[in-house]
This record gives sequence, structure tokens and C-alpha cells, in this order.
Amino acid sequence: MENTQFKKLLKFNGDHAQLIGLRIMNNILTVISLGFYYPWAKTAYLKYIYGETEFMESRFTFHGTGKEVFVGFLKAMGLILALYAILFACIFSQSIAAILIGVLIFVVAMLMIVPVAIHGSNRYRLSRTSWRGIHFGYRGNLNEFIKLYLVETLLTMVTFGIYASWMQTKIISYIRSNTRFGNVEFRFDGRGVDLFLIKLKGILLMMVTFGIYSFWYFKNIVAFHIDNTKVIQNGKEINLRTTLSGGQIFAMLITNYLIVIFTLGIGTGIAINRIMREFLGSIEFDNEIDTTTLVQTEEEYKNAMGDDLAGFLDISII
Repeated sequence: MENTQFKKLLKFNGDHAQLIGLRIMNNILTVISLGFYYPWAKTAYLKYIYGETEFMESRFTFHGTGKEVFVGFLKAMGLILALYAILFACIFSQSIAAILIGVLIFVVAMLMIVPVAIHGSNRYRLSRTSWRGIHFGYRGNLNEFIKLYLVETLLTMVTFGIYASWMQTKIISYIRSNTRFGNVEFRFDGRGVDLFLIKLKGILLMMVTFGIYSFWYFKNIVAFHIDNTKVIQNGKEINLRTTLSGGQIFAMLITNYLIVIFTLGIGTGIAINRIMREFLGSIEFDNEIDTTTLVQTEEEYKNAMGDDLAGFLDISII
């Protein structure tokens, strides 16, 4: 396709002073509340990020509330504490059989929690996000996703990690294909072999360049995810691509690192805004969504437990 067919439709409008102030206030309130303000701090941050993101001259809205995240936080914390309680109870029993059973239950449960967290977080975040009044949604089936995740994890383990690239692409493909924005659908065409080759090339070149190639490796990973994502509306396919370069990533990360260091962390908000502007500004579309045919199709979902579990386990939302 000709380059002129692609256009920039995404934009980030974050204000440095606003985000710095928000982060300072969130940190202060979280500390003086002994951590209880965290759900409201998280929600305020998400509202800022989504609200400053613009697509086709309209901004996104995050409708989640601190109360929803707090309830989800309590559920997630309760589940994890229960698992540890069972594990320690088995250990303190001093019975070999009980200890083995306790460890097995803990390992299997933790393995199961990961797909539950990914599924629940995508369902909550997407349902609570809208653009021009139309909500996103996630239609994945939990049991189906757990089965997919466990099978893919097993294949990755028996191949000593070699299969990881195929696992990752299948997980992303499942989530993308079950993501909706009104009557707009999504698809991911990335292949495991392509991701594997990107990673293999990255490892080899990072070794011979003493890590310098890592910026270009990261650029290739970003391009793999963006360029293979398709937007489909009424049978019409919209292609995406990123113009982000390794040089841009190098300059951006070095500059942001210096900003954070020389401001003693206060300038982290500036770094976040700069990254969001650079990343979103690099994404191009070869067509626009037809807003005249957009209709609301997704159900409301307010259970934030999966999102909080993802936070506990430090799982990135796909």
C-alpha cells in the first residue's frame, strides 16, 4: 500500500503539571491511608490516561470507580490469602503427604489464577471504556480461555520455552478476536514463527552489540503487535501500522531516564506523557471507522477482581 493511504488518528494530550500533581496527590493519600486509597488512586490515574487519549478528535472515557476497584481488591486479596493459608496450614501440619498436597494445590491454583486475571481484567477494562458513548467489550469464555492458556503453558514447558512465541500469539489472537467496540471487531494475524525469529534475532544482536540493539528489538516487538492488528467494521478491514523507529525509542528512553533521575522521580509524570505521545502518535490507520453505523452492543461489567488480580501478579493487560 502507498504511504499516503495511512493517516494518524490517535493522539495523546496529557498535561505534565496535571499528571505530576495527580501522582503526588495519589501517593500522599495512599500513604496516609495506609494503602486503602490505592483503588481510588488507580482509578484516577486510568481516568487521566484514557481521558487524555484522543481518536478521530474525540477522547476516550474510563467509567470505572474506586469502589469497584476496592471491592475487586478485597476479593483478589481474599483469594490469595486463602491460598497461602492452605499452603501454610499444610506445611505446619508436618505431614509429608499434607505438605505435598498443599504445594500441589497452591501451584495449580496460582497457575489457574493467571488466565482468570487476564480474562477478568480485559473484560472489566474494556467494558468500562467508551468512545463517543459507545462501550468496548470482551466476549471471551472463561473456561475456554483457561483451557487454551493451560495447554499453551504446558507446550511451552515441555519445549523448554521455545514454544513461548506461539503461545503468546495464540493468547493475543484469542483476546483480540473476542474484543468488540460496538459493532466493530478486531483480529490479530501475527504468527508464532515470526515472533520467534524476532526474539531470536534480538537475542543474538543484543549479545554482539552489548545490548545496544535492545532499542531496535523493542521497536520490532511493538511493530509486530501493531502491524498485525486489524479493525473490522461491516466487513471492511482497517489496517494499522507503527512508524516508531529504534532511534526514536533510544532517544525517548534516554531522555526520560534523565528527566526522572534529575527530578528525583517527580518528573515521572513527564516521562509517562512523553512515552504516551510518542507511542500513540506513531500508530497510523489506512481508513477511518464509520461513526454513522456505530451501535452499542456490549453489556456492562463492573467486577474489577480480575483487574486487581492482574495488578497483584504484575500481569500486563493484552
